[in-house]
Amino acid sequence: MQLLAVTCLNKTLRLEGSIAGWQQLFWDDQCVSQIDASDGNDAFLHQFTLQSEQGELHLELKGTLHWQPFELQFQLLIDNKLLLENSLNEKDIEQRQVTQDSKQPMKFSFIGMAGLGLKLLKSAKVIKVLFAAGSLAAYSWLFSIEFAIALILCLVFHEYGHIKAMKYFGLKTKGIYLIPFVGGLALSDDKINTRWQDVVISIMGPFFGLILSIACLVGYWLTDLEIFAGLAVFNALLNLFNLLPVLPLDGGHILKSIAFSINSRVGLVACVLGAALGVYISYHFGLALLGFLLAIGSIEIFFEYKRRHLSELLPLNRYAQIVSVLWYIITLGGLSAIIWFVGQTGNSALSLPLKILGS
Repeated sequence: MQLLAVTCLNKTLRLEGSIAGWQQLFWDDQCVSQIDASDGNDAFLHQFTLQSEQGELHLELKGTLHWQPFELQFQLLIDNKLLLENSLNEKDIEQRQVTQDSKQPMKFSFIGMAGLGLKLLKSAKVIKVLFAAGSLAAYSWLFSIEFAIALILCLVFHEYGHIKAMKYFGLKTKGIYLIPFVGGLALSDDKINTRWQDVVISIMGPFFGLILSIACLVGYWLTDLEIFAGLAVFNALLNLFNLLPVLPLDGGHILKSIAFSINSRVGLVACVLGAALGVYISYHFGLALLGFLLAIGSIEIFFEYKRRHLSELLPLNRYAQIVSVLWYIITLGGLSAIIWFVGQTGNSALSLPLKILGS
């Protein structure tokens, strides 16, 4: 990931690095210094020489780098004279604007014109209205108009959780898109910089879903109206499936960010044991389908573990890893408990989500 970018002598000096230990220093687009992963440690020193009108200039970039928690302290020297000294932490990386790659000039084509038309429709918010109407029609055809409206409200509340998290990190949002037979999408114009942003944005959707299910369950206890119990249990099922550790679902993003931030075998073993415990608990309570999907998703993330150093995202520190795991377990456990509790009422319709998970 990009650790540092400063302007020096009208050029951009850019430091790229990875939690594995390797670093590369670029003078504009030219690599002028490199530290291999085997040589990586907290202290670093990059040196290179430039030819200028005044003769040779000797540049040094030195400092210390800690990944967890992230802290970069550096000094930039030219001919042994201090030009710049500063430090960066996780908040600085989190608030950094992600630069987009330069776009190639667009050639005329029907596909390009169609894409331009789609962008115009998006800007006019027509696509949102069409998708919402299509979702309402599709779910009404499958179930009923009442259930379709309730389901769409649950989807919107879930996606609003993602939007709320994006705005918390200062990201520009495009809003919520409802897609028939798929669900919903909360889109942002900006890219994230850290694994913590990925975790919070991903988990806030299911967490908002948990809050909604609890509110509906309280409404059922107070009024004894089964419509509230139905909303609670089916909304819980919807959000529970979103927490499965399978990309591109929310759970896949959460567990991938946790697993890819672990830089020790002890952490990896703890992650594997946690996944195994989740599978065991699922089968113990008769949630066979949930246990199976948890196992498949965890295996998929495990086999991608060795590629974690290629990511541009700043990894979670130890504290954020613990918080992320607890937040995920509480949300997953809360949704599962609601499905199990409502499934004990004896109502065949309300016990359907429990039967699905136990299939």
